[in-house]
Parts: sequence; structure tokens; C-alpha cells
Amino acid sequence: MNLVIIGLNHRTAPIEIRERLSFPADSIGEPLKRLSANYGINEGVILSTCNRVEVIGIAPDIEKGVWEIKRFLSEYHNIPIERLDEHLYVRTGEDAVRHLFRVAAGLDSMVMGEPQILGQTKDAYSLAVHNNTAGVIVNKLFHKAFSVAKRVRTETRIGASAVSISFAAVELARKIFGELNGKSVMLVGAGEMAELAAKHLMTNGVREIIITNRTYEKAVEAAREFRGTAVMFREFPHYLKNVDIVIASTASPNFIIRPDDVTPAMKERKHRPMFFIDISVPRNIDPLVNDIDNAYVFDIDDLQGVIAANLRERAKEAGEAEAIIAGEIETFYRWINSLDVLPTIIALQQSFEKVRKQELEKALVELKGLKEEDRRVLEAMTSAIVKKILHKPVTHLKKESKSVEGDMYIEATRKLFDLEKDMENLSKAETNKAGLVNGEE
Repeated sequence: MNLVIIGLNHRTAPIEIRERLSFPADSIGEPLKRLSANYGINEGVILSTCNRVEVIGIAPDIEKGVWEIKRFLSEYHNIPIERLDEHLYVRTGEDAVRHLFRVAAGLDSMVMGEPQILGQTKDAYSLAVHNNTAGVIVNKLFHKAFSVAKRVRTETRIGASAVSISFAAVELARKIFGELNGKSVMLVGAGEMAELAAKHLMTNGVREIIITNRTYEKAVEAAREFRGTAVMFREFPHYLKNVDIVIASTASPNFIIRPDDVTPAMKERKHRPMFFIDISVPRNIDPLVNDIDNAYVFDIDDLQGVIAANLRERAKEAGEAEAIIAGEIETFYRWINSLDVLPTIIALQQSFEKVRKQELEKALVELKGLKEEDRRVLEAMTSAIVKKILHKPVTHLKKESKSVEGDMYIEATRKLFDLEKDMENLSKAETNKAGLVNGEE
């Protein structure tokens, strides 16, 4: 299996290069077909996200495949190969399988363990299937990558801890209250970070979301999306008494929530605890609010501490994830090698049988007047000799084909006994008889 992956990501290339090399999903069919038709790639997938661009290809020859994929990227995007080379990484064979499994599981992402890459990988594979550039190997490879990612998600805690500001804010609120069911929340600001926080809050079962923004229409739009309530920005301090959690995320250069806003709200709440999470830079909530009894303020530095601790926790879980991947690589290679080993064995047996028959016929010409019974004895004897000679090599070949290095043994056998031509002549019927129907296990 000549698997080649060539690409670049957030660690190897600046955004200017990643932008130039990206492939829009809605028009990816054309480059996929060009990759297959003009560059000799038998099967191909293009994975293009904001942080990476990768071409995954099955080629007749590894070295030629590497060159052709680089040439494809260069010519398609009109960038000299010399300009690209310093940013590209090349993965082949087992390293390529490991790389794809790590990518799908989120181990190679900017934020380790993030789940979005799995969906993006599935989308890239679906587009290849739709455009007929995914064959037997790619189908098996990607479905195995998806199952590996699922195992990593379910058997480790690599994605369990908050590693984005919005997610960390909600996780902090959840830890403070134990659970968020029945709690009410106010979002001050309706930008991207506030919307992400709203999504996480809804997932955690908050009872009510109140949204305010300087542009009231944006607050209404966000409230409609999250089934919340929009309030005018100048009036939001009057609603503070009704909420348990306030998450502030605006572009204001000044404090917009001060002790004078919170003190009366706390009196009306009969001093039930109230938590303020400030994810704005500059800060939106006056730190002096923290001096009010039962009012607790956390700013972005507090959240960064949570994120750093969680990233360390994810790094610990990565070891378990890598062990899962190592085991799954071995499983995948057992399947890959099974595609090659049985045809190789059949060709080897046929090659020896051909020699046996040729030499027997020569001997029989010399042994004129031999009785039919004697001919049968010679036939049986020579056949038995061939079987005994081949028994140990075939047994070892079957055994080694199940190892990660199995392709090396198969390739060596083909070269030692010059089987390539015999392999080409091996009929599909004979291959299917050996149990390789449509390349499936």
C-alpha cells in the first residue's frame, strides 16, 4: 500500500500560505478529479480547514506519489514548489496512517482534543466518495480513522476539559453551582464569544438566558436563536436581580458593570450568590464588585488558569490515546497485508507447480515405456516435494503478513521468486476464491 500524505498546518506555515493553499469545500470536486486524472493518484482525499491543508493519496509508487502531489499543489495554486517545500510535511506508509488517525482524534490540532476536526475529516472523505476518488484502501483507512477517534473520545478524557474561553466560562459556572439546571444567565454582549457561551449554557440546561447588546437588533437576533429574552442595553442593570450568572463580553473600553449596579440587585436577591464572569479585554466588570458580599467576579486571567490546567490534563490523556492508535495501526495493517498475502501465496504455489510439471515432463520423456502406475507415483512424489518445500515459507508468510512489517515480507517474496508477472496474470476468480472479494475482510 503506497499511502502518501502531504500537507501543511498551523505549526509549519503562516496563515498567508495556508490561505493560498486552501480548497473551498463547495468546489473541491474539480481538484479531486484533476488529482486523479492528471497526477497518477489512484485514490485521493483533500482535507482543507483553517489550520491545515492535506492531500491523502494512494499512489503506484511512493517517491513518484510524493512528487506528483507536490506538483499538484504547486500547479493548482500557482505557487512554486520551492516556495511550498519549506512548509510541507510528508508522511508515507505507517507514518501516514498514524498521522491520519492522530488528526481525526484531535491529537494534531492547535487545541489538543478539539472535536471539530473529526467532522471536517468526515466531510473530506464524503466529498471524495461523492467524486469517485475514494476506493477500497481509502474507504477502509478513513472508516478506521473514524473508529479510532471514537475510541479515543470514549476511552480517554482528552476532550473532557474546557480549553476555550467561552467553554471555560461555562465550566467555571457549572463547577460553582454544581449544575446549571434551573439557573438564569445574562449575557452582556452578543458577539462570537458570547454566542459560544450561550450554546454551552443551553447544553448544560440553564432555565433562562437574558441577552443585552448596545445594538438592540443583535440582542434580539441572538435571543431568537437561543430562545432567550432580549433587553435594551441601558436597562440591563434593572434585570441583574433576576439572574444567577452574568457573562460579560463587549468591546467597551470602560467598566459597564459597577458596584452601584450590583449592590441594589443583591439586596433584592436577599444576598443569594451571584457570579460574574468577565471574558472581555479590556475588562467590563469593575473588580470592586468582588468586595460585595456573595458577589464573585472572575476575569479572563482566572479562565486562562483553568484552560492551562485543562490542557495539562489533556496532555496526560494523550499518552493513552497514542496507545490506542498504535494498536489500531497494527489492526489496519493486518487487513492491508491480507489484500496482498493470499495472491502472493497463490502465485508462489503456481510458480513452483509450473516448474514441477515442466521438469516432470522432461523426465518422463527420458523414462520411455514407464507404466501408468509408475507415472502416478512420480506425479504424487514431485507434488509432495513441492508442498513440503513451500509449507514453512507459506506458514511464515501468513504469520508475518499480520504484523506491521508484513508488507516487507510480501514484497521480498515477490522479488525473490520473481512473481510480479505471475501476479498480473492471476485471475480475479482465483483471487476471490482465496477470500478477497471486493477487498473486504
